[in-house]
Amino acid sequence: MSLHPLSDIARWRARPGPSGLPSVCSAHPLVLEAAMRATLPTDLPLLIEATCNQVNQDGGYTGMTPADFRARVEDIARVAGFPAERIILGGDHLGPNPWKSLPAAEAMDKADVLVRAYAAAGFTKLHLDCSMGCAGEPVALDNAMTARRAARLAAAAEEVAPGGGMAAPVYVIGTEVPIPGGAMEELGALEVTTAAAATETVSAHRKVFEEAGLDDAFTRVIGLVVQPGVEFGNHNVIDYDPAAARELSAVLGDLPGLVFEAHSTDYQTRENLAALVSDGFAILKVGPGLTFALREALYGLDSIATELVPEGRDRTLRQVMETVMLADPSHWGKYYEGDAEARRRLRHFSYSDRIRYYWPNAEAEAAVARLFDLLEDRGIPEPLIGQYLGRLFPAVRSGEVLCHARPLVLASIESVMQGYIAASFGLHRETGSLRRG
Repeated sequence: MSLHPLSDIARWRARPGPSGLPSVCSAHPLVLEAAMRATLPTDLPLLIEATCNQVNQDGGYTGMTPADFRARVEDIARVAGFPAERIILGGDHLGPNPWKSLPAAEAMDKADVLVRAYAAAGFTKLHLDCSMGCAGEPVALDNAMTARRAARLAAAAEEVAPGGGMAAPVYVIGTEVPIPGGAMEELGALEVTTAAAATETVSAHRKVFEEAGLDDAFTRVIGLVVQPGVEFGNHNVIDYDPAAARELSAVLGDLPGLVFEAHSTDYQTRENLAALVSDGFAILKVGPGLTFALREALYGLDSIATELVPEGRDRTLRQVMETVMLADPSHWGKYYEGDAEARRRLRHFSYSDRIRYYWPNAEAEAAVARLFDLLEDRGIPEPLIGQYLGRLFPAVRSGEVLCHARPLVLASIESVMQGYIAASFGLHRETGSLRRG
């Protein structure tokens, strides 16, 4: 059995090359393709993760099982020319969260099926998160109960992992606060995980895993999810403060073989991302930040199409998305506050980017396809790119990005990925210079 490519991630900082890597948390085909394009010139593996709500045995909100998600990723990789062997598939927050309204026994039975489905489909980086209470339990569970449930799920994964030439799964434990995917309100300062809390989480899991006969599995725990003090709400971003996380970062010296995994790093500056990696937060989760860049580009093209082809559509893409979201408020209704006008703006422009849940809608997909069709055979004038897609204008002028719709969308997403890749190498330059021989 081969070694997992992340099995020694804790030692990356001690040798030349990357000290960390981004974790792409999205199922959107354009986001996945752009992530592949950005990663291809480097020697990083590409870590792509699905969450328990997004992809599960019931289909999740994407309608995909873990096997379906793997097939989608592999199909995109074939078209993009990205080597499948460089892709690591991960499962995020795997546990009872989608079913926490049920009694614990029933929710954990479903979580067991979930983890088995992920492991059987070849997902080899598994974040086990059983920290949430189920029906009749406290909102958050103590370390001992969380660890016992995580060990149960690890045992399930170990039983069904494909084996053969595939590396044994590696695990991440722990969870972060506020909720994954961004907080609902405008945020102030965040409480950084204490060094003692990080140590206690690891100790509790080690003890329970050993008692359950999962000693070997625990040697493959590579990471701990903590709160380094980064988050985003609907309106603002809390930037990383290395001084505030100094004690937490230092405790990694007492946790050999482990790195920290930082969630909700979306919208951090490149300097902040590089500082996170330097301080041991080696796995940087990004999701809404990528789909936010997708939406920015699509809306920019939407305005360009109105300029170039004013008679080409009955409705703009933005008008279609407004109709789609109003028809089904389940993904935004309880997350966006304010009067009608404020909620309208948030539907389209919130950092939480809850519009991302609606791109797979058939009406939305048709509107995006129509937009691409309108612009497909047109070279978009540079001044319109400067007006509506200004962030991409320098790359267009230099010839790095073509003046066509699809390359512009991909470039918008790639620009976010390049910041994460540069940070992984501790650098502030573009990915073309990051390839090692």
